[in-house]
Amino acid sequence: MATVARRTRNVTYMQADGAARSVAVRAGMSLMEAALRYDVPGIEAKCRGNCACVTCHVHIDAAWQSIVGAPGAMEASMLDFAENVEPNSRLSCQIKVSDDLDGLVVRMPESQH
Repeated sequence: MATVARRTRNVTYMQADGAARSVAVRAGMSLMEAALRYDVPGIEAKCRGNCACVTCHVHIDAAWQSIVGAPGAMEASMLDFAENVEPNSRLSCQIKVSDDLDGLVVRMPESQH
């Protein structure tokens, strides 16, 4: 029986102070799940991915915004409660990693460290 290799996608989490942490993420995981699995500072995820808090807020690097896309209505509503909201703000629990996101760079807001 042939085995299928599980390809991972590289995601880099940038802290407000410039420190970077790159991790290998399986397709289908959310950015929040990967951050928790690899102990990435700045992602608390108090609601554990239910889009009910803003403790997994990230800024999507400009080069990736069109690929990641805009937040949905519920996510946009939750972002009203976040600090340091920018046009490229997203909740990492709402972004599922796919092949298209291999190499993605996200930045933590200054208020999350």
